Amino acid sequence: MASILCLGAGAVGGYYAGRLVEAGSADVTFLVRERRRRQLAEHGLEVESPCGDFRVPVKAMLAEELTGSFDFVLMTCKAYDLDTAITSIRPAVGQRTTIVPLLNGFPHLDRLNAELGADRVLGGFASIAVTMQPDGRIKHLNDWQYITFGEQDGKMTDRVRLLEAALRASRIGEAAIGVPDIQQKMWEKLVLLATLASVTTLMRASIGEIARAPGGIATMQLVFEHNAEIAARSGHPMPEAYLAQYRALFSDSSLPMTASMLRDIEGKGQIEADHIVGYMLERARATGVDDTLHALSYLHLKAYEQRRAAGRL
Repeated sequence: MASILCLGAGAVGGYYAGRLVEAGSADVTFLVRERRRRQLAEHGLEVESPCGDFRVPVKAMLAEELTGSFDFVLMTCKAYDLDTAITSIRPAVGQRTTIVPLLNGFPHLDRLNAELGADRVLGGFASIAVTMQPDGRIKHLNDWQYITFGEQDGKMTDRVRLLEAALRASRIGEAAIGVPDIQQKMWEKLVLLATLASVTTLMRASIGEIARAPGGIATMQLVFEHNAEIAARSGHPMPEAYLAQYRALFSDSSLPMTASMLRDIEGKGQIEADHIVGYMLERARATGVDDTLHALSYLHLKAYEQRRAAGRL
């Protein structure tokens, strides 16, 4: 049975690692802060989900208590916490430890490769709508629970198969996918996420609400097409079926979907402006794609950060 250290027990990490604990398919330890450890000790890890509710006791420790190495380290932090996260997990990284980052985008891979060694780091991402309540309960908002990962060089290795088997033995099932083309899959996720984050934060509205507004569908489609073109010029063209699926999504006037970044803004929290929208703005300029809408969206997010830092929200 694989040993897994999950950095944090928040929404994403708590959900996926919690499913492993529920199934008993991996030996999981959560690396948490004192307040979260007290919550877990008192109430266990509690998840409300369309895929099945559960509450389980879990092992949790503080950073200063961390000893020994693990087979896998699951990283589900936000990009702005990456430096702290690397420092926290370093004592748990041994010769055979594999790092599984589920951050969005690509900049974090370069940092993890440089700090911990590219041979230790997989590519990966999660496709899930999940949030943590103030009392520590994790609420799964729909039936998506996909987790996709693979070697950066495209090989299908024993460690990818081992992690996939552990996840598939839980109620995550076939939504856990080890792939030989993780770079392509990460670009597919980024094109969708960067579009969703750009339009829903700029308009402070859901896809459906924007679609019902004059010019809303055309604007969303334009941002999506620009992001797909950035990916193509970066060596990762989007498949036709993918393009058709998300052209339809960004035309759906009934869809209540928003980016988690909008929920962060509404909660006056930190956001991943640089890691997602800022990165795509850089790629637009590097590949010669019209950057007008990317620049506007990025300006909006950075202005929000200025107001937040000044305490004027």
